[in-house]
Amino acid sequence: QVQLAESGGGLVQPGGSLRLSCARSGDTVTLSTMGWYRQVPGKQREWVASITNSRSRAYADSVKGRATISTDNGMNTVFLQINSLNSEDTAVYYCTAKASAGRTYWGQGTRVTVSS
Repeated sequence: QVQLAESGGGLVQPGGSLRLSCARSGDTVTLSTMGWYRQVPGKQREWVASITNSRSRAYADSVKGRATISTDNGMNTVFLQINSLNSEDTAVYYCTAKASAGRTYWGQGTRVTVSS
């Protein structure tokens, strides 16, 4: 079993930046992809960004140009930096990790509120 723990959420002013972290623990399975989703109450969970074990990155249009996803060499921690935050970035952000064998793991989420 892989556990994921997000951190770095909180209250941020519009136009500001934040950096979310997600640390994995538990079984040392090989991961193919790590990423981030977000969810606003009453709406579906939305994919934000992902990074593969070959460091290929992809971003949702909603954050493209404002976000950077990165990870350490062993894919033990994944980061998400988002700049120029606006109210539409307000959500609970979830970390996800997909094992090479196919199973997907989720963190508990960290809340981000963009407000003045």
